[in-house]
Amino acid sequence: MSALTNTTLPITEATITVRVIKSFEYRTEKSLVLHKLDLQKTTVGELKNIAKQAIQSGPGWKAYRNVDLDTLKLYTKAHGAKTSNLIINLDHDDWVLDDENKTLAEVGFENETEVSLFNREAYEKYKLNPEIRWDVSS
Repeated sequence: MSALTNTTLPITEATITVRVIKSFEYRTEKSLVLHKLDLQKTTVGELKNIAKQAIQSGPGWKAYRNVDLDTLKLYTKAHGAKTSNLIINLDHDDWVLDDENKTLAEVGFENETEVSLFNREAYEKYKLNPEIRWDVSS
């Protein structure tokens, strides 16, 4: 039996996907893949800063630069169950990573973990009325 992908790389060289959410209602999201992260040393706050810096300097991120991205929340781990909501998991508020000083390993990250980066105020508003908007005129 072959090894699962979340165990093929050491946690000192993990690949993490950050799902950067611009709009919950319109399902506007873009994935940022980060390679060779040391989950034992990188903190939640550092991950947030790495992602924000990539958004500010990377090509293709212009539409995301005006969003106040202030919150990280675990989306899924490799081979784990995914939520039925395609933009973010609305359950598991305990998966919101509020302690910026904890390492990614301490909060349960492993290779191929996916995490969402978003504006907390917009998330709380969306949770109250989780409707998807498809038309731009209303």
